[in-house]
Amino acid sequence: MSKKFYYSLLTLVILIAAAFFNQVQNKSPKPAKTASSSATSMVTVTRVVDGDTIVISTGEKVRYIGINTPESVDPRKSVECFGKAASEENKKLVEGKKVRLEKDVSETDKYGRLLRYVYLENDKGEVFVNETLVKEGFAQVDTFPPDVKYESKFIAAQKYARENSLGLWSSC
Repeated sequence: MSKKFYYSLLTLVILIAAAFFNQVQNKSPKPAKTASSSATSMVTVTRVVDGDTIVISTGEKVRYIGINTPESVDPRKSVECFGKAASEENKKLVEGKKVRLEKDVSETDKYGRLLRYVYLENDKGEVFVNETLVKEGFAQVDTFPPDVKYESKFIAAQKYARENSLGLWSSC
């Protein structure tokens, strides 16, 4: 048998091995999607940490973009006026429920929490949780560039809450 035959046989074996390897690679399981793997995603809220932070079914913490609620669990600070009420309202709104998360520009904050806008479906349609907390006086506007997509919406909601002495605007 000639060298040409052996080279042809070797080439054929390599091609078959490459095709087999490619097929095995395409059938390998894909990694699970996390809330950080797309611009929007549906997840279940497993726990409310405070008025502006939740834990979702992937185990990740999510910090609401564009708002800040009074502190209720920070060990370095005392509980702030209306902090417990804000936390309870957030719990009432989202705990145990499916929510849609929307990313702006930044993925996470300096503590590793996902930064997201949070939406909830109810019998009246979709509720923008970040805005609702501001409009009802449970949170204040607190935006940080580049995540400012809804800043004007939050400012209008805060103006409404202040003018109507809602929530922290009447208590604090």
